Amino acid sequence: MKALCFDLLSEYRALAALVERLSPEQWALPSAFYGWTPYDEIAHLCLFDELALLATTDSAEFREQQRQIEATMARGHEISQIARVRFSGWSGARLTEYWRSQFVQLTAILERLEPKARLPWFGPDMSARSFATARLMETWAHGQDVYDVLRLSRPASARLRHIAHLGVVTFDWTFVNRGLPVPGPAPRVELFVPGCELWSWNEPSPSNCVRGPADDFCLVVTQRRHYLDTSLALAGSTAVEWMRIAQCFAGPPADGPAPGTRVVLDAAIA
Repeated sequence: MKALCFDLLSEYRALAALVERLSPEQWALPSAFYGWTPYDEIAHLCLFDELALLATTDSAEFREQQRQIEATMARGHEISQIARVRFSGWSGARLTEYWRSQFVQLTAILERLEPKARLPWFGPDMSARSFATARLMETWAHGQDVYDVLRLSRPASARLRHIAHLGVVTFDWTFVNRGLPVPGPAPRVELFVPGCELWSWNEPSPSNCVRGPADDFCLVVTQRRHYLDTSLALAGSTAVEWMRIAQCFAGPPADGPAPGTRVVLDAAIA
């Protein structure tokens, strides 16, 4: 947990350092992710990190907040609207400062928990390890939207292994969540990050596999890119179908971007 939370905190800090440099105009730029602005992205993360803190410290209050949010959404309000109301009138700078205080507290608590400790969350309870991994995945994914708005690319890091693992182990979930039969066996996954050893999952199979850059795989399973807009090499119908609908996050089935809709051209390195 200590190593995982070190990576989680590093991911938080990297994104916070990026948005701290934004101008008021940049905070309001619409992204390709449902038109969310960088402000919406950070407000969303901040709201759910507040809730995550409650999940680790006061499960009864977390359940009450969960009930209120789900009731508000049932009345037709989007989660982005709920976050905007929660932080109404806050500047981007104030939001970032507050968010930083929340994620520092959260990671400090999480790293002291046993990996298998159960925590309440939306849907089934989660182990502390899965909980921390999910926070890292969500931070990275919403961070990608901010990088895209700013037309910046970010170097891949070893932290991606946590997200890639989550993407691999949610293979069954991707199909079950859509009411589809789970094809089998799960494809071999082989991913690389410059400077790291090859990461691999599942049994070797040249005719049923996904290979390529780890960041491309993570972009697909978090539905930030269509697989055709990446350098992933797929072999076999199961691998193709999985990458077409991959979803490593909880919630109802979601459709990722269509081919060509989230390609960021001429991006500078952040």
